[in-house]
Amino acid sequence: MAKEAGKEANDGEFHARFYRNGPDHAAGEQIDFVHVRRRFDFRSIEIGRWVTRPERERAAGLFFDALCDLMLILQGPEPLVSLRGTLSLQYGIGGRPGVSAHYNPATRCFSLAKNAGPGSIAHEWFHAFDHYMADKAIAGAARGAFASRAWLNDAATLDHPLNDLLFDCFHTILLDADGGEPSPLFKASAATDRRLNTFYYSQPEELCARAFEAFVQDAAIKNGFLVKGTRATKEAELGLYPRGEQRERINAAFGRYFRTLGAALQRRG
Repeated sequence: MAKEAGKEANDGEFHARFYRNGPDHAAGEQIDFVHVRRRFDFRSIEIGRWVTRPERERAAGLFFDALCDLMLILQGPEPLVSLRGTLSLQYGIGGRPGVSAHYNPATRCFSLAKNAGPGSIAHEWFHAFDHYMADKAIAGAARGAFASRAWLNDAATLDHPLNDLLFDCFHTILLDADGGEPSPLFKASAATDRRLNTFYYSQPEELCARAFEAFVQDAAIKNGFLVKGTRATKEAELGLYPRGEQRERINAAFGRYFRTLGAALQRRG
């Protein structure tokens, strides 16, 4: 599951271009990736050999703020962000031309390119979450399955009030209000795939990850290192992100789900 890269930036541009209006999570402390791993209990964090020490130090602070902001937006505790310690991060490792970020279900790891990856965290995190939820929401889910794709393919589901809220998110993203036809987002994505002779934008897991990006970008907390590009981009103009009334319904559905999930996780401690 990959997200295409935009134009590469040099180091100065890379660390100067991210707008943010969230709280001061570091409280004056110098943040490194050890702080990031300990705060969220990630299974592992790997940094590429070509990432310089100054780049590593700056990136750690940006990651820390982005993940803390995501936690606040989702109204959940730290284990939600690391998926109960099962998720790994890579930064500046294994980059591929044209790809800014990638989630690998086989290793439960998401990787961001050194320069082009930031802004893709929300997208790749949702891929990880979608994968993590497959065997918790879908009966007999295969190891590499995504809950969103399995749900759309009418797989047997596991009864739980939280799963019902998650499936409502999928329904709102993938289907029209009546549930009988593809949603406007799905139709626009399929049209782009036909024009490009590919099958990427209309994959259910990609649709849901882009819808989640829009939900995060529309939150009161803004962080360009976490997410960007769901409104004023070529992709948005093509309808590859939710628009109008569907976007409002998707945001409301995600809000209900994560608010309820976060409260349940907080109670469990």
